[in-house]
Amino acid sequence: MLLRHSHDSETDEAMMLAWQSGDVAAFDRLYERHRGGVFRYFLRQCRDRGRAEELHHDVWLKLIGARDSWRPTARFTTWLYTVARNRLIDYWRANAPQRLAALDDDAHAAPESCDPLSVSASEQHGTRLVAALGALPEAQRDAFLLHVEGGLALADIAKLTGAAQETVKSRLRYAYARLREALGDLQ
Repeated sequence: MLLRHSHDSETDEAMMLAWQSGDVAAFDRLYERHRGGVFRYFLRQCRDRGRAEELHHDVWLKLIGARDSWRPTARFTTWLYTVARNRLIDYWRANAPQRLAALDDDAHAAPESCDPLSVSASEQHGTRLVAALGALPEAQRDAFLLHVEGGLALADIAKLTGAAQETVKSRLRYAYARLREALGDLQ
């Protein structure tokens, strides 16, 4: 399921190229389009708002640093979430060993109002969602968040994680099944 954005007529790749050519507003539109998803990806992986903000900031600095060298050889979102995931892996390596949780308890943590995972009817439902995501195996949670938050397709997730496309498909299928089972009465 790809999420639709209000700027769908202007591709991310076109905005990145426009920014390379000096259109600062194009960067602002890219940031506005992806800041929430990238932030939530970090927040749900490391469960620490301060750390998520730091990692989020690092990714956007990396994007700024790559302005002149970026080429549209893949979808922009695939590149952006590759940078985000690599930064997260670096963080895990530097701070291991610890088990990372899926979500922050703060329902208002995301910097964007259209969080597809926080559309819960109540705080209790949100708490159950946090627990259900936290109970997913790490590989399933990562694939799920890349799919939902990043809007990445199976092929993009497979390329990013180094897993076979069928493996990613299975991880997503199991993640959705576990979440449906855990949250069944909320549907």
